[in-house]
Amino acid sequence: MASTPSIVKILRAAADSNRLRILLLLKAEELSVAELQEILTMGQSTISTHLAQLKQAGLVEDRRTGKSSFYRLITTNGNGVLAEILTEAARETKESTSDQTAMRRVVKKRQDRMRNFFDSVAGRLGRDYVPGKSWKSVAEALLRLMPPMTIADLGAGDGSFSLLLAARAKRVIAVDSSEKMLEVSREQTTRAGIENIEFRLGDMEELPVDSGSVDLAFFSQSLHHALHPALALKEAARVLVPGGRVAVLDLAKHRFEEARELYADEWLGFGEAELEEMLIKAGFMDVEVTVVDKHAEAPQFQTLLGLGIKSA
Repeated sequence: MASTPSIVKILRAAADSNRLRILLLLKAEELSVAELQEILTMGQSTISTHLAQLKQAGLVEDRRTGKSSFYRLITTNGNGVLAEILTEAARETKESTSDQTAMRRVVKKRQDRMRNFFDSVAGRLGRDYVPGKSWKSVAEALLRLMPPMTIADLGAGDGSFSLLLAARAKRVIAVDSSEKMLEVSREQTTRAGIENIEFRLGDMEELPVDSGSVDLAFFSQSLHHALHPALALKEAARVLVPGGRVAVLDLAKHRFEEARELYADEWLGFGEAELEEMLIKAGFMDVEVTVVDKHAEAPQFQTLLGLGIKSA
């Protein structure tokens, strides 16, 4: 932790009018050497010398960003004396007003450069790789906004989605008809140290779950594997509490016949009206079915999201 600068060091550093102007600017905004040059109309070496002296006095610190360093006033470590000096100096320094005006103009240029970048890539940004942007991160954020609840992951597969749900859920019941898949899921859960997932071997059309015991029933790309999707949705309604919700993420109807062999798909997706009708017949109200994703690559799969609420 940096030590508190002495009053003598503060007074010595602030005694120079140019260093005082720099301190007043850095009190308002973090600035680079180039930006300080533009504001103060001084040479780079002069600015750098002043900054080195202020840094040595413990009044400013720098932050490296790419090829530039940004300087800012150190406001911690009890710099109360410095704050008082700068408050009074702002009133008495004749260049203060014009410096602040020039500083705002320079900062606006920085903002404009960022804005121009986004203007230039509008409509293209996100089609290619963007650092830090992923649907997994979005899902993580949204799941953490959900209230704690009991969730049934129906057709859980390798358990990846169950793991996501478990981060916020009170309890996750992961149901799958494959013992091998459940073994993989258990191994993943053990490695992650997660304890609120229960794995149950069973069929979506005859769930090993008590009636009225679940707040949310989720089919994540699993309904098209059911022999009788309508029955699976009725089972989901059975296990839900009154007012509980069902969510179905699945493929829209397509003609990629190879999916039957490649992925053991029983159904080549569902039409929007078809899924809506099945949800209503299963006893759900306020049903919504929407296309939420479209793949650009062949065979151009589309993803449907179906939502419904179990009537009281």
